[in-house]
Amino acid sequence: MPCGADPDALARRFYLPAMRGMPAWLQRARRVFQCSACRKQTTVKSGTIFHKSRTPLVKWFLAIYLLTQSKNDIAALELARQLSVKWDTAWLIKQKLMETMRQRNQVYKLEGEVQLDDAYLGGERPGKPGRGAANKTPFVIAVETQDNRPIYAQLRRVPGFTSEAIKTYAAASIAPGSRVTSDGLACFAAVTEAGMKHRAIITGSGRPSTPELKWVNTGLGNIKSAITGTCRSCSPRHADRYLAAYEYRFNRRFQLDKMPGRLATVAVKMPPVPYRDFVPEGYRGNQVGC
Repeated sequence: MPCGADPDALARRFYLPAMRGMPAWLQRARRVFQCSACRKQTTVKSGTIFHKSRTPLVKWFLAIYLLTQSKNDIAALELARQLSVKWDTAWLIKQKLMETMRQRNQVYKLEGEVQLDDAYLGGERPGKPGRGAANKTPFVIAVETQDNRPIYAQLRRVPGFTSEAIKTYAAASIAPGSRVTSDGLACFAAVTEAGMKHRAIITGSGRPSTPELKWVNTGLGNIKSAITGTCRSCSPRHADRYLAAYEYRFNRRFQLDKMPGRLATVAVKMPPVPYRDFVPEGYRGNQVGC
């Protein structure tokens, strides 16, 4: 600290990244920081996931804690109760934090022994059953294992169960050279085109009991039970983020104490995501999902 410097003044000073590290000073009346060179004003929320939010950061941080520590997710209505905010405010906070989780998940790839399976989100509807049914959201679940124990998992939405879709997913999310085990669905053989080794196991119909696919079957049961029990349903428009939240929590399940801080760190580095990116114009409040 420079001789004679005021510690309180230094505490009110921070540097603007956009201005190449020029110092800025706190303007108490408006609670903004002003650049000492060009007089440009900004806030600590600017350029982050909290951009233009009127919700206090304390409530954002509480939402981060609740969302990361809950094993089976937390419904937006319950989050609104805990934060003492309106439901739509809690819903938007949750969506933004889950989007942060989704983008963070894209950084990592599975490797080594990987179990792979297909699944759908969505309840029973009239019409065609099974694969290709309307109003269903197709996704894949992949679990990396060591010594027959689950280590990391992925829950990723795909356009459909085609060879091209599986090849694209595998190339982006699984390390080349990994050994992938799946059921007999023909499209899974496309992982070989992305540089992986593949073993198909014909499982047949009925209750899953194949030991080689134990962890993907267990994971699917837990995820669907959590969605049904906590959120009741999941809109196809937001399915990516809900799946990403389960993936994020599962992969950090042994670091619960560090998870809130890690998510907050990623959130301040993430660019703003406006409301229109979550809900298109013309959507009504009761259509957006849990």
